[in-house]
Amino acid sequence: MPVLITGVAGFIGYHVARRLCEAGIEVVGIDNLNTYYSVQLKLARLQQLFGFANFRFHTLDIAHPNELQQLFAGQAFSEVIHLAAQAGVRYSLDNPGAYGQANLVGFLNIIEACRQQPPRHLIYASSSSVYGASAKLPFSVDDPAEQPLSLYAASKRANELMAHSYAHLYQLPTTGLRFFTVYGPWGRPDMAPFKFTRAMLEGRPVEVYNHGMMGRDFTYIDDIVESIVRLRLKPPLPAEGQPPCQLFNIGRGQPVRLLHFVECLERALGIKARRDYLPLQAGDVLETWAAAGSLARWIDYTPGTSLERGVNAFVGWYRDFYRV
Repeated sequence: MPVLITGVAGFIGYHVARRLCEAGIEVVGIDNLNTYYSVQLKLARLQQLFGFANFRFHTLDIAHPNELQQLFAGQAFSEVIHLAAQAGVRYSLDNPGAYGQANLVGFLNIIEACRQQPPRHLIYASSSSVYGASAKLPFSVDDPAEQPLSLYAASKRANELMAHSYAHLYQLPTTGLRFFTVYGPWGRPDMAPFKFTRAMLEGRPVEVYNHGMMGRDFTYIDDIVESIVRLRLKPPLPAEGQPPCQLFNIGRGQPVRLLHFVECLERALGIKARRDYLPLQAGDVLETWAAAGSLARWIDYTPGTSLERGVNAFVGWYRDFYRV
């Protein structure tokens, strides 16, 4: 049976699909190709995937249950890797309805389809943003996540609770992944690596929020993909009355100051950045830092790509893709 990947034209979805296709696994990908960021970039990712004979694509919106039901009725899936979502913290301040549709209604439609046609494993994307205002560092999946600072974070925490209920009620094996600041080639234009690189190459200042006093656990895309590939074949099992449901942080466990990240970009680009220091934005957290010990114990893998290597790879892709 094939693997279903939702949000396959997205940053992480594209990389996971490519890795599985290269391994000879049949992949069915769906995406609604929305206009939150460049559709041309999404289509360029898909074009890479269309070169694999074992890849099939459907333009499909997960907020429409009838379309999903038809997809699941016509094809059984060994695993479902659910990466489709409305992303972005700041966008949620102006467009809350998009998050209700994609992240709440869409997730419910996905998990209900999995209940009716159960895969061996449902893996879904959560976010480090669920930790919100927590002052305890590093963030551990055993800590409460009850203070989200944005609607985006709240929607991701809601997904985790919905998954737990379905695992409890229907014994559906679910694994939620709290991603920490993913970056790398083919990355999203609304993320700092992309925005900073574009600004520096165009001679514009980079916007440094909270005057640079912020930290992020930058995690390279290859480490995310390797973790998902290993987790795919290790679904949780019910134990001691607990449902087959688990959560993992996926991060490097090494927070990086924002100004240090800018310095890495300067070295990779050979350009000195102009800095525009700004106050903290609504919905932002000061620091993210993953405790990833449980992930290492479960799949014998810890994300470890250095920031310098990851930044160089991203800059190389950016120059090549945009012919800079």
